[in-house]
Amino acid sequence: MSWITKLTSVFMYVALDLGQFVHGASEEVNQHLAMGMKLVSAGQLSDALSHYHAAVEGDSSNFLTYFKRATVLMAMGRSRSALPDLDEAIKLNPKFLQAFLQRGNVHLKRGEPDLAHIDFEAVLRIDNNNEEALKQLSIIEPFKSYVENGNVLMDMGDYQSAIEQLTKALEIAPWDATLRAKRGKCYEVMGELYKAVADIKATTKLVSDNTGAFLQISRLQYQMGELEDGLREIRECLKLDPDHKDCFALYKKLKKLNKQFNEAQGLIDGASYSDAIQKLESALKTEPNLHFYILKAKTQICHCHRMNGDVEKTLNSCSEAIKLDENNVDALCDRAEGYILNDMYQEAVNDYQTAKNINGDLNKVQEGLDKAQRLLKQSKKRDYYKILKVKRNASKREIMKAYRKLAVEWHPDHYQGEDKKKAEKMFIDIAAAKEVLTDPEKKAKFDNGEDPLDPEQQNGGGWQNGGFPGGFPFGQGFQFKFHFP
Repeated sequence: MSWITKLTSVFMYVALDLGQFVHGASEEVNQHLAMGMKLVSAGQLSDALSHYHAAVEGDSSNFLTYFKRATVLMAMGRSRSALPDLDEAIKLNPKFLQAFLQRGNVHLKRGEPDLAHIDFEAVLRIDNNNEEALKQLSIIEPFKSYVENGNVLMDMGDYQSAIEQLTKALEIAPWDATLRAKRGKCYEVMGELYKAVADIKATTKLVSDNTGAFLQISRLQYQMGELEDGLREIRECLKLDPDHKDCFALYKKLKKLNKQFNEAQGLIDGASYSDAIQKLESALKTEPNLHFYILKAKTQICHCHRMNGDVEKTLNSCSEAIKLDENNVDALCDRAEGYILNDMYQEAVNDYQTAKNINGDLNKVQEGLDKAQRLLKQSKKRDYYKILKVKRNASKREIMKAYRKLAVEWHPDHYQGEDKKKAEKMFIDIAAAKEVLTDPEKKAKFDNGEDPLDPEQQNGGGWQNGGFPGGFPFGQGFQFKFHFP
């Protein structure tokens, strides 16, 4: 049954039993009560409460106004604020059974079984067959047993069993901040941090100025890698106590680390990878212990080295990140690209295949695997980078320099060796490599595992007549003057 339904039924009961309006009250007070009832039925509790405040101010001598306001406060989760109104209602009408029942229920839900027992006994003195009072009295002793068992089990270190007992107790006393804090502690020890946070967060609403809870929540969220959420919670602690030493110390650390990661990400987005690496290394100094942040920083450093084209650092840093988490798909993909830059195509295929086994739904994984497999197949044929003896990330200037040097060495007119046919073939391959690797479109195709000069891959296109554009008439009496571009 929802709180709105409960409130409506309680108010209807009171209305039938005591009258809809307060006898002797002013018309204005009765109007506030009527409007409050209407708003409760519509589920507008905050607006209803304002009318009940006005009713109490207009007539502070009638128990009914206090009772209705208390009931709305309980529906809003403000049980502590409801108790003084219930006390006043009982003081004004010591035989008001509904107020005793409500107060007993509040005490029980707050984990105050002895006070609840007193109220339910008072109900039975008025109505010795009251079913609700008898039912609530019957669960007080089991509740005490659940609490005691939970405490004993916690002391024994049996946290899972303690959670089971405390959960049963909380089903009876959901507003008991102490029980929630204890179960939260058990969850924390068991490593179930999300459940721990949920329990501890509930105590911030049950206990005012709960700086300790906000500090604990922030620490747990920080451990889980929820840096932004941890910052938000620690700010709540500082709102309650700006001079809180522990909260301020944690706030400074979280703020600094969050700034370092955000700035690093901005640098990565702007392709300033070397500067990003420096920021990430600073973040590792700020937090050198927690696994989540070490893994995050090293994974991003791995990516930055790969984007910088530094093969050795890519392979080393990515391997470090994978060692921290063997299911690190991002680092596996970056290391695979590093292997490609180092002409280690089988290793690249292996990494992409591992990444696919972990998460085959990512487009970059399947695309990377397809590319690595094409490059592996291609490497067994003609590799233009190997022909020019340059790395896959060589600049156009480096490519042209290598081309000129090799072209002079293997130019058929200048070749000093005896194997002229070898020189002709080498010169053709060198010229082909230069054509592909200095043309952005052809180079992109080749880097993706497709040879733009391979007739089979280009539907019969490419180089004909021995592989040279337009034919290369090498033979007896060959006179060729080569002009370097």
